[in-house]
Amino acid sequence: MTDAEQRRALTGEQIRLAIVDDHPVLRDGLASLLDREPDLAIVATGATASDATRLLASPDIDVLVLDVRLGQASGFESLSDAVQDAPRPAVVVLTAFDYPQYAEAALRLGASAFVLKSAPISELLGAIRRAAAGGLTFSKRPGPAVTLTRRELEVIRLVSQGRSNDEIATALGMGPKTVETHLRKVFERHDIASRTELAARAIREGWLELPLPSVSPSAEPADVRTRAEH
Repeated sequence: MTDAEQRRALTGEQIRLAIVDDHPVLRDGLASLLDREPDLAIVATGATASDATRLLASPDIDVLVLDVRLGQASGFESLSDAVQDAPRPAVVVLTAFDYPQYAEAALRLGASAFVLKSAPISELLGAIRRAAAGGLTFSKRPGPAVTLTRRELEVIRLVSQGRSNDEIATALGMGPKTVETHLRKVFERHDIASRTELAARAIREGWLELPLPSVSPSAEPADVRTRAEH
């Protein structure tokens, strides 16, 4: 038993929980189920990425149970945007998507646990209690990250929205030929033959929910030159 667990056992202190999920039946049902546990207390719920961002900054929450897909937004983006060196609740990522790259992203962004929605409730309860005590639980082994630069992922997101190269170029402040170059590199690296296949794979494998990689210093001059050339 950890020091935190011993303290809670001695004082009867409850773990203060928040849940963010955009499906009301699942969110409310899970809140009702978890609130029955004597050592757990539901103190907040939310449905959007902005709710997640707000709750991540709350000093009144010990553990945040966070879905990945929140409508058109991503729980990973909220994690990525959170101030990394500021105190924040432990995060248990709860998702229906069994993707190793999701587990990798959760671990990289500082989550304490990654649990599938198909897991038994005992696994989720164990992950919450372990997270509150400072431990880690990853029911899915983190896999290698999808190899995409920030610009490539931005282009892929717009391709998946049906945008043309000219529209993508305007939205991202680059030339159409630069868009073509990004797409060609993605096609070659991931053995993809068409824009349709790219969009389908990005949606199917959850690329669109992955947080945008940070911009490397070496990437900035190339982008500047591209804008100047076009």
